[in-house]
Amino acid sequence: MALDDIPADPPVRYAEQALLGALILEPLRIKTLGPLGPEHFSVAMHGALFAAMSALTAPAPEVHAREPVWITALLAQARPHARGLTVSYLHTLADACPEPSHASAYAQMIVANRARLTIRAAAERLVQAATGPLLPDPAAHVLDSTDAVAAVLDDLGGLFPSHPGSLPRTVLPPPPSRDTGTGSDAAGEEQLLLSTVAARPGCLPEMRWLRPEDFTVPLHGVLYRCMASLAYRGDPIDAVTVLWEAQHHGLLASGVTAKDVLDLLATPAGSPEHWGEQILRRSLLHHAHTTGLHIHAYTDDLANTPHQLITGSRRALADLGAVRARWQHATRPPSAGPPRTKPAPASRAGPATPRVTPPAVSTRASR
Repeated sequence: MALDDIPADPPVRYAEQALLGALILEPLRIKTLGPLGPEHFSVAMHGALFAAMSALTAPAPEVHAREPVWITALLAQARPHARGLTVSYLHTLADACPEPSHASAYAQMIVANRARLTIRAAAERLVQAATGPLLPDPAAHVLDSTDAVAAVLDDLGGLFPSHPGSLPRTVLPPPPSRDTGTGSDAAGEEQLLLSTVAARPGCLPEMRWLRPEDFTVPLHGVLYRCMASLAYRGDPIDAVTVLWEAQHHGLLASGVTAKDVLDLLATPAGSPEHWGEQILRRSLLHHAHTTGLHIHAYTDDLANTPHQLITGSRRALADLGAVRARWQHATRPPSAGPPRTKPAPASRAGPATPRVTPPAVSTRASR
């Protein structure tokens, strides 16, 4: 690797050096730093040195000015955990401190950087839960990871409370692609749902938890919207009436033929609720994946302050919360009452998310 290719030290590295240099020059300032621990440092040696500073009793200023007792004690305490630590490096740290009285500001920078990395790690776990090998209950795994992200944001919210004008300006990546191949399980299950609902449309009033945007194939989503429109108006539903409604939605003008629509609706099988849950589960995982990528993008943008990171992440979780509420409505036992929903984490960062009160669900037919 050429010298020009060596990456520059991140700004937090200089903040760590400045803070440690301040504490070498004026040890008693460690009492003014607030919630800071060795785990907040990005360099292991710096963390070990700060741990030594926290464990030792700082010398009186007059003693510190006359004798190197503080330097000697730090080396003895920290060297077992930082083998490369030398007297020379301690002097380098002292020279790196512009002003010891700014120690609290340097500490706040270090805490802010740690907060960014903590949010990023939580977002990565959410992405992994949404895209990793399917577990027996992938939706539950994703919801647990979502709750973990919310808990991290709540913990950090006490250190960095939101304030007006704290929305991030990061350009977010597009949503990840969805499996829309005609031979995929997703496309097949969506086709089975449409065929079965066309044959037994009485289930539609009880499946308002499913939305056209949950479908991976846009054509399937439009046909489901046509069925929902017919059901809303109280019109009869079968393959021919759905075809007629699809014409009014402009579907036949987009290259889809009448025979294509009728073929899609020709093979009913199984339970509409079962196929609907499969589609909604896939939509939940997709939205969780998107949310994790958006939060990760916020953490990659170093222009975002901790306030902006927390606010943007809460907004992203609120978008996922709408799909989560529909999933809980769809999967709760028939005898259970409406699910208890937690207040949306985003409510502290902007307008409150309206709560959707789901309709009562009647007992499903056994699958």
